[in-house]
Amino acid sequence: MGISFFWILLSVMFLGMPVAFALLFAPGLSLFLEGKEAFYLLLTQRLYNGIDSFPLMAIPFFMLAGEVMNRSGITLSLVQVSQAFIGHFRGGLAQINILSSMLFAGLSGSAVADCSALGKMLIPAMEKNGYSRRFAAAVTAASSIIGPIIPPSGIMILYAFVMNVSVGGLFAAGILPGILVGSSLMVMTWFLSKKRGYAVAAERATYSEKGRAVKKAFWPLMTPVILLGGILSGVFTPTEAAAVAAAYALVISFMTKTMTFQSLPDLFYETAKSSAVILFLVGSAVAFSAVISLSGAPQKVAEFMVSLTSDPLMLLLLINVLLLIVGMFLDAGPAILILGPILGPIVTQFGIDPLHFAIVMCVNLTVGLATPPMGLVLFVAASVSGEKVERISREMLPYLAMHLLVIVLITYIPAITMTLPRMLGFA
Repeated sequence: MGISFFWILLSVMFLGMPVAFALLFAPGLSLFLEGKEAFYLLLTQRLYNGIDSFPLMAIPFFMLAGEVMNRSGITLSLVQVSQAFIGHFRGGLAQINILSSMLFAGLSGSAVADCSALGKMLIPAMEKNGYSRRFAAAVTAASSIIGPIIPPSGIMILYAFVMNVSVGGLFAAGILPGILVGSSLMVMTWFLSKKRGYAVAAERATYSEKGRAVKKAFWPLMTPVILLGGILSGVFTPTEAAAVAAAYALVISFMTKTMTFQSLPDLFYETAKSSAVILFLVGSAVAFSAVISLSGAPQKVAEFMVSLTSDPLMLLLLINVLLLIVGMFLDAGPAILILGPILGPIVTQFGIDPLHFAIVMCVNLTVGLATPPMGLVLFVAASVSGEKVERISREMLPYLAMHLLVIVLITYIPAITMTLPRMLGFA
């Protein structure tokens, strides 16, 4: 079987067909043109098998937990904690924005939810305090990509499902890179704030003020502790952890009286709708992967890569460039589902640890969410702020430089990603 379906896939996606349908249409049309309609049964079987998966049940539960946290006003308590600890830094509100994203990442695992929730609150506040609107939107977009890197992470669950890698290992491997991304953005923000004369957000908080802020946000802040502690210690699986997170979020919201029983039907409906979209996409990608295997495309790509270089470091450079280009046009989830089965076996042949490559790929494609021309969080930030995407993109350039620096560091210093997994027995 040829690889004509790749060109069909690119063509129909360019014409505007949704990714999930394109992943089924391209191999289906290719099989028809080659007279191999008998393989249609394989497509439908793999579509169902891709959805019928216990590990994937973690995705709707994590989405429910994130939606509850977002609606119940927990975002405000995270911002208050951030302000108490770093509000006195140069460019304080921008620093608060970044630290809040790091804290929110441990609750939602979604860049879009992070950008929307924090953007609505902090972009107007930053503009009132002397920041330009485009800078406020750029900081929000740049920091929101931390969401899928610091666990829990939806795209890591997708990668683990497709590539048969430990979810717990991926979560452990993502902690330090996520902190590194946030720290690098804070350093760049300090530099830009000093250069432009941005003020601090508040006076240095007293210990009692810090204590009150932490006390108010204590139960939400315990969410990642419970999740990661339970998963990494083996108390429960990632799917069970997701269910615990959803239940825990609901309990907190009712304890704090920020949610009522009347709001539950709409909450469950929105979560079910979003989950259905993702799971259908996963099923389509699994069916697409089956055709990829039949076509021999992975072997052809591997042979091409080997013909270019036999050096693992050079191979990682080439793959990073490819992922950066793909990330400019395709969301992280679909890109992982399409490219994971192709690139994963190649790097294994070169002796690169699967966990290490998984984090490199996830971080790289997540950066694509904030990269023009099709970066999703750029459009969310533009929608929230009312600023043009092109102006936000220009203001994002220093932060994109930090993102690229982190990608280089985690690519060529494996210890950043592999230390925690090795300590916890995942590698």
